[in-house]
Amino acid sequence: MSSKHYTQIVLNERPITDITPTTFRIEKVPFGLKPSAGEVLVQVNWLSLDPAMRGWLRDARSYVPPVQIGEVMRAAGLATVVEVGEGSKLQPGDVVQCMPGGLTAYFGLVDVAKIKAGETLVVSGAAGAVGSVACQIGKIHGAKVIGIAGSDDKCRWLTEELKIDAALNYKSPTFQDEFKNAVGYLDVFFDNVGGEILDFALTRLNKGARIALCGAISQYNASKPKGISAYLNLISQRAKIEGFLVFDYADRYPEALTNLSKWISEDRIIRKFHIVEGLEKAPESLPLLFSGGNTGKLVVRVSGSDAKL
Repeated sequence: MSSKHYTQIVLNERPITDITPTTFRIEKVPFGLKPSAGEVLVQVNWLSLDPAMRGWLRDARSYVPPVQIGEVMRAAGLATVVEVGEGSKLQPGDVVQCMPGGLTAYFGLVDVAKIKAGETLVVSGAAGAVGSVACQIGKIHGAKVIGIAGSDDKCRWLTEELKIDAALNYKSPTFQDEFKNAVGYLDVFFDNVGGEILDFALTRLNKGARIALCGAISQYNASKPKGISAYLNLISQRAKIEGFLVFDYADRYPEALTNLSKWISEDRIIRKFHIVEGLEKAPESLPLLFSGGNTGKLVVRVSGSDAKL
């Protein structure tokens, strides 16, 4: 790491609705970082762009403090150790990561939804990073899986590449009829979207259905997010609806990573990456998550990085 400067992305102003070109600013900072005892200095190779980042920009009570104006934007990623402080167990050249992928889908289906063989699983945002893994974990557990996505191309990818049972384009004028024909009534709804799709799904519950609330990407940019109106079906069908955060399962990450690694090595989970080149492109690429412009995991290859995912 011989450069005399490094690049950082900081929060310039809080977005009211959509992220705009003035939400972030790019700064070049003199390089003077040295790891203290027990610390390491890393070179970031890859950064993950996630819907949760929109929530971190909101000055409101949440599960983590908001990013402050003028503060470096936080993100998960993959990095290489370049220098170690005294007492560190790591060595230069070691690859480290923050929040490996797949954990949210794993715990949402296995623990929250308690998916079982023979059940009908519906996943919204099915062509995204979490949704696509949730679909495949559902198939691994023997469920009938129907994914909801925002384009015909994404639906074809879900059925042809991921081999799920059916995929529905929510933009279709006959979406609700197609849903009824493909799904009938559902046992598990893994929701990444919220809004109208969640509300409609609540009208199609089997007795004892479980709804795992992973996200509400359709509402993150809304100044007044919409609630649900079909909640009475939760009573009549004795259904359960539960929000969850992957951080609550930290003590069980090794279990999940063992299973996910095995399934990936067996080609039972296929990963797809939407790659953005260069850290400077991160601010303009983050809105792709909210416009449906990505398929699979949206990541940034940091300039100069040749590390593989």
